[in-house]
Amino acid sequence: IGTVPVGRVETGILKPGTVVTFAPVMLTTEVKSVEMHHEALTEAVPGDNVGFNVKNVSVRELRRGYVCGDSKDNPPKATEEFSAQAIVLNHPGQITNGYTPVLDCHT
Repeated sequence: IGTVPVGRVETGILKPGTVVTFAPVMLTTEVKSVEMHHEALTEAVPGDNVGFNVKNVSVRELRRGYVCGDSKDNPPKATEEFSAQAIVLNHPGQITNGYTPVLDCHT
C-alpha cells in the first residue's frame, strides 16, 4: 500500500491529487488517497484525523512532527524564529519575578 502518514488537518482541505510538501525536509509528493477510520474520503477538512497515501516516499524519509501542506499554496517551511501575541490565562493574579507559564506551540 505504500507510505501512509497520519495527522490532523488544521487548515484547508486535503484530497487525493493534491501535491504536498513536508517541512522541514522540503520533500514534495502527490497524495494518492485519504482515509479516516479505514474509510476512503474524497476530502478531509479541519479537525479530521486522517491517514493519506503518498507517492514515491519511503517511511524512512518522514519523521514525527513534520508538517505537510499544499506545495502550490503557501507551503510549510522551517523557521528559526517567530513572533507571537500571547494571552496568559489563569494566572496567579499578579505576574511576578519567577512566574513560569507554559507555552504550547504545535508543529
